[in-house]
Amino acid sequence: MSALANITIKDISKKYKSASFESLSNVSFSIEAGKTIGILGPNGAGKTTLISILCGLIEATKGSVSYQTENGDTISGIALKKIIGFVPQEYAFYHELTPVQNMNYFGSLYNLKKEEIKNKTDSLLSILGLADVAHKKINTFSGGMKRKVNLAIGLIHSPSILFLDEPTVGVDVQSKLSIIDFLTETSQQGTTIIYTSHHLSEAEDFCDQILLISKGNVVAEGPTKELIQKNSTDNLQSLFIKLTEAE
Repeated sequence: MSALANITIKDISKKYKSASFESLSNVSFSIEAGKTIGILGPNGAGKTTLISILCGLIEATKGSVSYQTENGDTISGIALKKIIGFVPQEYAFYHELTPVQNMNYFGSLYNLKKEEIKNKTDSLLSILGLADVAHKKINTFSGGMKRKVNLAIGLIHSPSILFLDEPTVGVDVQSKLSIIDFLTETSQQGTTIIYTSHHLSEAEDFCDQILLISKGNVVAEGPTKELIQKNSTDNLQSLFIKLTEAE
């Protein structure tokens, strides 16, 4: 795994050119290296926009995102790209290829050696229960299997920071549990995970910290259990209903 990094987000705002309002407005928070944070909110709250800014896919209209090593050194450019993994909600692979072929392709984009790609591919596909279909075309796979391929590709280069946009959406219960168990183990090994989901019970069990946003604004942020207790709610779902507005 690459070097760990603390992340500081300061006054991030985003207004798309065609929009009449900001998708994000003065969002500030920090993420400690090795933690799992859930970015939650109603549809249209700005979750995907925020994750896209954090991993460098789009630029903020204003504000800053900084990545620093535990020694305080700033990480940027190619060095930053090497430690970030991104698993989008949409399938980000070639459906007509096999998992192994996809892993070879995406591994090569990170300039990984063939032996390193093979070892990582064998390990990830085995852990995720895809070893038996490693050489079958993905267009024959179920939704849950495709989600696992998406995840494996995002981890091919052993990132220390992993962004996940709805990683369990549209999958069966067994696949969902399998994916979350794997992600929990990944987190326990020191990977920082930034995650969005509409599955609030899943997020409550999985996340150390919650950032709750509504209409582009932060309405709550902090350790999951503390937020639930502080707001006199029974669980994350009750907290969500109490603090967010329908979008």
